Amino acid sequence: MSDQITFTIDGVEVKGKPGQTILEAADAAGIYIPRLCFMKDLIPHGSCRVCTVFINGRPQAACTQPITEGAIVENDTAELKEHRKNIIDMLFVEGNHFCMFCEKSGNCELQAMAYRLGISAPKYPYLFPKRDVDATHPDILIDRNRCILCGRCVEASRDVDKKTIFEFVGRGADKKVAVNANADLKDTDFKATDKAADVCPVGCIIKKRVGFAIPVGQRKYDTKPIGSDIEAGKK
Repeated sequence: MSDQITFTIDGVEVKGKPGQTILEAADAAGIYIPRLCFMKDLIPHGSCRVCTVFINGRPQAACTQPITEGAIVENDTAELKEHRKNIIDMLFVEGNHFCMFCEKSGNCELQAMAYRLGISAPKYPYLFPKRDVDATHPDILIDRNRCILCGRCVEASRDVDKKTIFEFVGRGADKKVAVNANADLKDTDFKATDKAADVCPVGCIIKKRVGFAIPVGQRKYDTKPIGSDIEAGKK
């Protein structure tokens, strides 16, 4: 079996290794495919669908789809951009995202993705759901108003920390991330040093007392769009 697979992304020839996903091969080639639920070192599960691309004309999640010889991948098209904008729009209106007051502003992947896609305000009506805040833990705060149900905290706690602090409960509009305690986060063995404390792409899981350690204006996405590091050839 060849140790190299050749395919194209938007007409650009890309070479990858057997077992790589389209997202991994694209990253290595300096081609950015938008994503939200995906995070390096966690098992990809394709829940957000922001990384959807067309492979030989069929939609697939780039974070889970393995590369194949001669595949024709479309990533940068008007149809896919509109699809991604719709997803981001819906994530904003299904929660309560007050970016101007959020500690994660400038470091938030959802906010940065909206800017990259040219979204200034969602086109769908806001739902204004009633969601709780758990500030009982001495070092960690959970604000479910900002949760986008990406599943990163669930995976990191289960697969990396080996603690299963978090899990999804409920269905549809009632789905949320719960903790493995009878009451609050303070009743778990969750620690600020856990991997799950550092994986949230938005401002849902926040470490206390460090929110503005990096001033606004000097944060990760304040001066460069999300994905710029990949496009610069970095991993």
